[in-house]
This record gives sequence, structure tokens and C-alpha cells, in this order.
Amino acid sequence: MLLELTKLNDDKVLVNTDLIEVVETTPDTVVTLNTGRKLIVKESRQEIRNLVNSNG
Repeated sequence: MLLELTKLNDDKVLVNTDLIEVVETTPDTVVTLNTGRKLIVKESRQEIRNLVNSNG
């Protein structure tokens, strides 16, 4: 499943949920993929959780 997230510069990115390893708040929301890549996004950890749960 693909999840649309918003980077801090307002660019939208699609992230494959199978690649998400960790979502943490530090205070920005950091999504760490199992590739080692990190994305800082505007959505909160809870928003990401809700999006993943509502889509499948």
C-alpha cells in the first residue's frame, strides 16, 4: 500500500508502507524506512498510524 506524506518543504511523497520500519516524534515526525532512509514529514505519528489503519 502507498501512503502520501508531506515533507517539510510541502512536497508530497508516496511511501510504500511495507518499507516503513519506525515512525517517531523527535519533535518532528521522522519516518525511517528499512533501507535506512529517513523522511521528516508534517503528519504526526498518530496521523500516519490512522492512515495506515484506515487503508488496510
